[in-house]
Amino acid sequence: MAAGGPPAMDDRDDKGGLRAALGGLTTRGRSFLAAGVAAAVCAYVLGQGDLLRVGLLLAVLPLVCVTVLFRTRYRVAGTRRLSPSRVPAGAEARVHLRMDNVARLPTGLLMLQDRVPYVLGPRPRFVLDRVEAGGRREVSYRVRSDLRGRYPLGPLQLRLSDPFGMCELTRSFSAYDTLVVIPRTEPLPPVRLAGEASGYGEGRQRSLALAGEDDVIPRGYRHGDDLRRVHWRSTARYGELMVRREEQPQRARCTVLLDTRRIGYQGTGPDSAFEWAVSGAASALVHMLERGFAVRLLTDDGTSVPGEGGFAGSTQDTAESAGLMMDTLAVVDHSEGGGLARAYDVLRGGNEGLLIAFLGELDDEQAAVTARMRQRSGGAVAFVLDSAAWVHGRTPASDAACERRLQLLREAGWTAVPVRPGTDLARLWQQASHQGSLTQSAAVGGTTGGTTGFSGGWS
Repeated sequence: MAAGGPPAMDDRDDKGGLRAALGGLTTRGRSFLAAGVAAAVCAYVLGQGDLLRVGLLLAVLPLVCVTVLFRTRYRVAGTRRLSPSRVPAGAEARVHLRMDNVARLPTGLLMLQDRVPYVLGPRPRFVLDRVEAGGRREVSYRVRSDLRGRYPLGPLQLRLSDPFGMCELTRSFSAYDTLVVIPRTEPLPPVRLAGEASGYGEGRQRSLALAGEDDVIPRGYRHGDDLRRVHWRSTARYGELMVRREEQPQRARCTVLLDTRRIGYQGTGPDSAFEWAVSGAASALVHMLERGFAVRLLTDDGTSVPGEGGFAGSTQDTAESAGLMMDTLAVVDHSEGGGLARAYDVLRGGNEGLLIAFLGELDDEQAAVTARMRQRSGGAVAFVLDSAAWVHGRTPASDAACERRLQLLREAGWTAVPVRPGTDLARLWQQASHQGSLTQSAAVGGTTGGTTGFSGGWS
């Protein structure tokens, strides 16, 4: 047998394989064998020749079925296709199985079984009728998981049975596939967050407006260039026709910081605070990519996806980088680190644009580290989870502790929003926009003849 190609290893002469085949006797086969042996013993004791022949027939029949089934060699190729191979938690994926008989002889009755993790549902089994030479059979089944992760599917198994039901043998393929269950994402409203710059081209357009046309770098005219792009001042200087270069739009950057510290979250399961933070980070990534931003994912241990210093959307492989970030969120787990210092080290390398953080519980030390991150970003929005409230419910003590952490971040320039159990991220996103607008207005009102520390926005 094969999984999309070469046949399985031939164990026809393997004595261990024959012993395994004997172990494949069904209850009926074992009963026939036991009855035959008992009849033969009774015939020997009683001296009954006819009973001996009946006993031998009963005992030999299962053994003959085992031998014939063991010697039967089917050349079957099997393939598996996932549609799609990456699904959000709670969504269904369909698995398509195809069996091809590549031999010149038809097969008998086959039972096909695929191995799947228990979280994806029951193990699928199919009975395939006789497959003619060169024929094929296609079946499919659905899988679904409420838990994100990477789940192996396979290998495929074929169960062979003789016509009398005396013996069953299992043959396995070697290939398997992987289903990636990514976090749920929530569509977010296209509001303006404090510190945002537009996605495409705004930074470039601003620099041109400030520098003036004298800073335009021209090049020689090429056949097919639009004459409206001719730069006459450079043409007069160089004595040949010069045109303006194509403007290279600059994509605004956004870093999504996910706090994975085990100490920052309480509770487990799909409805825990940590899972909400992971889902929120995934939603923010998708939303900012759709708005034209160059985005990267950063965790508290300093891991940056895609790569160190890279941003998804800044190159041609936007979809591949976005898929890599979602695959990372599919398997992200708690880190054993107790601080956010490594993430701060990554951010302090330069101005990283907009910073969106999903944070667990913070003590005074970690709140101070988080506050310093604001200095290296054009704008900073923090969704702070009160994980104690997710486990024990809201209490005056938890409210006071959460408000103290929020106040520390707000004093450092963050737009800090508390996250309570069951809160909708889209509503919090609008709340962050409203809160940032109030802060920006207050800064403008309190400044005479100056400007605020916020840079524009997109609508």
